[in-house]
Amino acid sequence: MTSSLPLPPPPEPYEILDPASAPAPAYGSASLSDLLPAVAAGLGVAPYSEVAPGLPLEPADRVCVFLVDGLGWELLRAHPEYAPFLTSLLGSSLGGTGRPLTAGFPATTATSLASVGTGLPPGVHGLAGYTVAIPGEDRLMNQLRWQPPVDPHSWQPHPTVFERVQMSGVETCQVTSPLFAQTPLTRVALSGGTFLGRYTGEERMDLAAERLADSDRALVYTYVSELDGMGHRHGVDSDEWRMMLNTVDRLVRRLAEQLPPRSALYVTADHGMIDIAPEDRIDFDEDWELGAGVSLLGGEGRARHVYAVPGAAADVFAVWSEVLGDRMWVATRDQAIEAGWFGPVVEDRVYRRIGDVVAAACADVAVTASRTEPNESAMVGLHGSMTPVEQHVPLLEVRG
Repeated sequence: MTSSLPLPPPPEPYEILDPASAPAPAYGSASLSDLLPAVAAGLGVAPYSEVAPGLPLEPADRVCVFLVDGLGWELLRAHPEYAPFLTSLLGSSLGGTGRPLTAGFPATTATSLASVGTGLPPGVHGLAGYTVAIPGEDRLMNQLRWQPPVDPHSWQPHPTVFERVQMSGVETCQVTSPLFAQTPLTRVALSGGTFLGRYTGEERMDLAAERLADSDRALVYTYVSELDGMGHRHGVDSDEWRMMLNTVDRLVRRLAEQLPPRSALYVTADHGMIDIAPEDRIDFDEDWELGAGVSLLGGEGRARHVYAVPGAAADVFAVWSEVLGDRMWVATRDQAIEAGWFGPVVEDRVYRRIGDVVAAACADVAVTASRTEPNESAMVGLHGSMTPVEQHVPLLEVRG
């Protein structure tokens, strides 16, 4: 009798996730796109003051919105010792009035800044990802760097909340890095009022407080990006990130302590972040199965727009679902729209910017591209999807 090795056990079956089960952002009630319309309503600015805001806020005559790039709600809650002032502004159990908002999908800077500035969800303002296809052209557009150049106001034609607030007679300004003064992203997402460039965080905090005090009615926006950069380079589980969080905490306190009477400061963010280990990354450029039938790979590692060659969309969806469907919500374009990922409405001009297949990570996984996206693939901290650590951002309030 001959002996034989035992057969390996059959692979365990897994359940492919239903795209409708993804926790879609809370558009209309608790998302970034609801913040400035609520602020404008409190300032008495039409048309925002003529309807009940989805996100009720106590009115104030002078308002500053401070957006910290990469400051997720879950990350802040996990690091109270590095952010004592911000922690004091958290929920009622800690004596504050803070709450989480949802960033919107995808949870990425270009999309979120457009949602903040226009007060519109991604399906309307149209900045629907880190990179998206230019409809009718076989190439991607990077909406953060605005490459290749596309006419900004045909790409995003809606007025910003800042423009409407300024037109109503409220003094409006943006206090941020001089490097952003003339970028197309600033023009389509944050234009309106006066742009005031300052290089250091301390200069921005002092000038923001000064601009609030100089007007009876004012809306001031300010921003810092360094926390996000530390997360991408070193990860959110790094000393570098934690030290930068402490720096941000001190900046917020510096601004809060200078608030004039009848003013409100709102601290928020554009997305959170998660560290993804090398072994949890799938390299699209080396994976023939995921690449079959794909014309363009857009988005980013945790939130992918997948554009199929003509006639191959159904096959691409089937393969991505089979390979990744237990770790990512994989949807067709219409399924993602129906599930509300991009908001309650997707305008016709935006429809083809969305991938034939959209894949959003729900587990610790990322689809990277080592050759075509070498810089992004080298990042330690990633974001984009609808998990709480990426999607939930703080809304913290200080009253002058």
